[in-house]
Amino acid sequence: MSRRPLHSKASSFGKDLLTVGAIPPAAVVRLLDSARALKAKQKKGARNQPLTGRTLGLLFEKPSTRTRVSFQAGMHQLGGHSLFLPMADIQLSRGETIADTAGVLSRYLDAIVIRTFDHATVEAWARHATIPVINGLTDLCHPCQALSDLLTIQERKKKLKGVKIAYIGDGNNVAHSLIEAAAKTGMTISLACPQGYTPAPAIVDAARAEAAQTGASIEITDNPQVAAKDADVLYTDVWVSMGQEQQETRRADAFKPYQINARLLKLAKPDAIVMHCLPAHRGQEITGDVLDGPQSVVLDQAENRMHMQKAILVALMSRRKG
Repeated sequence: MSRRPLHSKASSFGKDLLTVGAIPPAAVVRLLDSARALKAKQKKGARNQPLTGRTLGLLFEKPSTRTRVSFQAGMHQLGGHSLFLPMADIQLSRGETIADTAGVLSRYLDAIVIRTFDHATVEAWARHATIPVINGLTDLCHPCQALSDLLTIQERKKKLKGVKIAYIGDGNNVAHSLIEAAAKTGMTISLACPQGYTPAPAIVDAARAEAAQTGASIEITDNPQVAAKDADVLYTDVWVSMGQEQQETRRADAFKPYQINARLLKLAKPDAIVMHCLPAHRGQEITGDVLDGPQSVVLDQAENRMHMQKAILVALMSRRKG
């Protein structure tokens, strides 16, 4: 007997979470409120297990530390269980279709996290699965990272609207999701990227259309100093993402001027925070003294992945009452 899809009134953004752009601004606010509450309960040692008896699948094509452990630990804290499913260990690796695999796993699991390369893959999973599908990372976007980054910024700055985040480096999946997150919350985001490595125009255009309603501002420049000026947040990511290893030499040359270091940090506000989604390469996109310095909040970021993802899991996996 097929189980009903696990929609939740609390989510207000449909069955799945594939991009930040697809989430209404009000739902982003609710996720932030939920994540703060879940974090507070965990810090107090309070028992809080709304997902008792639920099982989460983690289907990964890419290596992972933070995404895997934060989802597994978060699911355990919520009273549920998780199954790690390396792509090479299941029949997808031998030619079974996504449609068939999604149909079968929908009978076993209550939700699934997909971490893959092509964004079309996670969209196919969402079409064929009757359970919630969560994007754990694709080459196009990283929604769980950006949503948890909003939580970290809100904790440190006590607000989101009007906060300026300067993103320095590659206009990659993290940058895309940060652009969408800024547009939802009325932030200013200034991205400094080398020519040829700017964010996807379609994502920027859609975010700017939403920014007109929320008061957000999205700026693209090739000048790191311009982006960093008076920023509340300095943010960077690796220069070479998974799957781009053959481009390492060319990228290293292009990105040399796009390093977060003490000189760039001085251009930001005195109380600016430094963010990096990790893993980091000290001496490349960021210097060790800044990454390990007093303005760095990278460990807060890493922890908040778990708390935001718990909020996402509760929103998507809680059954409707009545």
